Amino acid sequence: MSSYLSIPITAHLQMEITNLLNMEAYYLDNGKYKEWLDLLSDNLTYRMPLRETLEGVGADNVSKDALFFEETKKSLTTRVNRLYTKSAWVENPATRQRHFISNIMIESTKNPEEFKVRSYFLFKRSRGSTHDIEEMFGERNDIVRKESNQWKIVSRTILPDQSVITTMNMSMFL
Repeated sequence: MSSYLSIPITAHLQMEITNLLNMEAYYLDNGKYKEWLDLLSDNLTYRMPLRETLEGVGADNVSKDALFFEETKKSLTTRVNRLYTKSAWVENPATRQRHFISNIMIESTKNPEEFKVRSYFLFKRSRGSTHDIEEMFGERNDIVRKESNQWKIVSRTILPDQSVITTMNMSMFL
């Protein structure tokens, strides 16, 4: 049994956090990267561990010691600022992308202003006039917190369902 009072997940709370994730997807899909940064807490951790292919039902297939990336708000800000320069060749021509977010589940934590949020994502991207469409899908485990009366993403762990990433690069934000 928990040693703290569980905060009820009301319809209003569900809507607020869902709106945060929908706004994030809108910003990313429309190249509003500086606005996206405003949704992130200053002490953000943003990481994507590798998936391993293991035998057996229920085996934990998330690597404990290997990551595709592990970033902070500062490193993400550097990446975003680079996108607004002429040296961001990976975005020339600009990527066309969509983030589809679903299955949003919210759990309370010991902090009444902080919640665990699990969501599924489907990311699709195309570039230029190519027929190729890249995609990635999986689960995101977030911590969101009310900071100065505004919801912020404090941490995100991205769990891709693929063990082999087939995208041309990892320049996207998930």
